[in-house]
Amino acid sequence: MQLDILNIEGKKTGRSIELPEEIFGVEPNNHVIYLAVKQYLAAQRQGTHKVKTRAEVKGASRKLHKQKGTGGARKGNIRNPLYKGGGTIFGPKPHGWGIKLNRKVKDLAKISALSVKAKENSIIIVEDLALQAPKTKQFVGILKNLNINVDGKKTMFITPEYNDSVYLSLRNIPTVDGAMLSDINTYDIMNSNYLVFTESAAKIFTEEPAEA
Repeated sequence: MQLDILNIEGKKTGRSIELPEEIFGVEPNNHVIYLAVKQYLAAQRQGTHKVKTRAEVKGASRKLHKQKGTGGARKGNIRNPLYKGGGTIFGPKPHGWGIKLNRKVKDLAKISALSVKAKENSIIIVEDLALQAPKTKQFVGILKNLNINVDGKKTMFITPEYNDSVYLSLRNIPTVDGAMLSDINTYDIMNSNYLVFTESAAKIFTEEPAEA
């Protein structure tokens, strides 16, 4: 998959980059994408919900009245779940919601997600930004030059490493997120309408892996 590298004005620089087909051109596996997104969303849940049982609520432990001879129902103590202020039966307890996925499944999900965006022509390569200082207005202008509507479309801006000026420029734009290439996940990819790679980030895909 060959893409032109654009400058910050949205014009072609005359350079292009060949993205590997084994990452951006595979047949997407929708089920593993679903599993990876499900795992990510489950990991966001705190799992701290808790109610008190009859052993934990306040109240005397004495029996309210004798068992027989009152003409009424049998009653235990005031902490009975049937009374207001009593304990809760089978209520939620703190627990983790995490789901385990094998590394190969997670890698396949990420590759499938990238291939989905490639098929949708939603991947843009822009030359490395050289922002002297954080400027949100300037960053919005760059995205508009790339034909990205920041008001209605979600954009993931991907750099090879942390860039303070870039991240301070985009953090106040509600529809734009920034991430390092090593940190992107399947949910981030699928939750974005556009993936904008800087030239340096995109070139990492074309580098030969180092021999052990």
